[in-house]
Amino acid sequence: MSEITETIQELLATVGLEASYRNDSLSLLEKGNSRYVRDLKLNFSSTFTSAHLNEKECALLALSIAVNNNNKVLTSFFEKQALSKEASAEEIAEAVGCASLLALNNVFYRFRHFTGKEKYTQIPARVRMQLMSSPVTGKEFFELMSIAVSAVNGCEMCVNAHEKSILGLGATEERIFDAVRIASIVTSTGKILY
Repeated sequence: MSEITETIQELLATVGLEASYRNDSLSLLEKGNSRYVRDLKLNFSSTFTSAHLNEKECALLALSIAVNNNNKVLTSFFEKQALSKEASAEEIAEAVGCASLLALNNVFYRFRHFTGKEKYTQIPARVRMQLMSSPVTGKEFFELMSIAVSAVNGCEMCVNAHEKSILGLGATEERIFDAVRIASIVTSTGKILY
């Protein structure tokens, strides 16, 4: 067995997939004997811990990104990870809800930002966002999930608004950075494991 195949199998075992599991992306990396597989495995393992987020927060944040990216493999994995870190059903549901709500907001506010028309800021949005008003995970952490989803979805207006809110709630830039770092790694891993 090649070193690349062994690394793929280790990655698959981490997320609870059979050693024989393959998809087009994994097969192409394996056929090309790609050194990237090792980087992918190491990057992915770095989503479990952070100097600025606890393990439950890492798992919930990663779950929100996996849901946002519609990745079934990683959604299942990070749901189990969150449960193992004592996340409640309500916290898990909130991470899922955050992904959906921010997808809505990101489309809406990107449109407003792209057009740059004052008229669109005057028309009522007519969308409900009660989830944001008193989140079970706490306002600061909900905002961290929100900035991470917004960064993945490419909404500059939302990223800036959430960063301002998070800093206003007393969080550090390092905490924000780690949230976005985890979001980027989950997104990257989702291109290979799906």
